[in-house]
Amino acid sequence: MTKLTVLATLAFVMPLAVSAQDTPGSHFIENWDLDASGAVSVEEIIERREMVFNMFDDDQNGSLDAAEYVIFDETRAADMENNAGGHGKGGARMQEGLTLAFNDTNTDGEVSMEEFIANSAAWVAQVDRNGDGSITSTDFGPQGN
Repeated sequence: MTKLTVLATLAFVMPLAVSAQDTPGSHFIENWDLDASGAVSVEEIIERREMVFNMFDDDQNGSLDAAEYVIFDETRAADMENNAGGHGKGGARMQEGLTLAFNDTNTDGEVSMEEFIANSAAWVAQVDRNGDGSITSTDFGPQGN
């Protein structure tokens, strides 16, 4: 994947969250709340994770290998650096749910589309501190860590 492609992907997946940066988790919610309801459902997580997976599966073989995961990690790190204020205190928990370690459930060093999607509900549960089944700004902030 070229640097231009990575930058274009970053711009598509994770646009700047300028308008609501004082709201914890605003950057995540703006990017993953597909119906703009203010809450990110498991269904929205699944849909967005499929889109993200396909963007980083450079060879389109249905698996993110180590090299593709390096690009994925670098893109997420750049996003965190550029938009840390919009993630809020729950940002580390959000990032963990996208890591190779979290998603490689069969520990073969790669993440298949099936593994990535199957871990969606576990990712929501990890971040959803009030247990309502969705992710909102209330799931971020000092009490969430």
